[in-house]
Amino acid sequence: MKEINKDMRNKELIEELISLWENSVKETHSFLSVKEIEDIKQYVPQALKAIEHLIVEFDDNEKPIAFMGIVGEKLEMLFISPNRMKKGLGRKLLEEAIKNYSVNELVVNEQNPQAKGFYEHLGFKVYKRNPIDEQGNQYPILFMHLG
Repeated sequence: MKEINKDMRNKELIEELISLWENSVKETHSFLSVKEIEDIKQYVPQALKAIEHLIVEFDDNEKPIAFMGIVGEKLEMLFISPNRMKKGLGRKLLEEAIKNYSVNELVVNEQNPQAKGFYEHLGFKVYKRNPIDEQGNQYPILFMHLG
């Protein structure tokens, strides 16, 4: 696991992370259409370049297999390659976020019960619900905090 400074976020890495993001979203966000995923995808490069802390897990061949983004004490993104899901990688990343970045809050799509359950299992609790997501789309989101 490695934090990637903004000046190290080159085109190749960003492209690999976008691909990982897309595969992960297709696996876990079944409520999104293909068009919606494509629409969201256009904003991912800028988000990856701008996020305060970008932490990436690489495989033995130095290819990204998971990443998370953190701003302040909030987990903004956590995506895992589908073939690496359910193997403890998400827990490893989130525990790193809590321990070394003081992460204590996040937002999750209500229509992604697998992610909600994962975060609850690691100590997060829902404290607020919004019927629309942060982009104004009709996807309810849950605000969660640790403890």
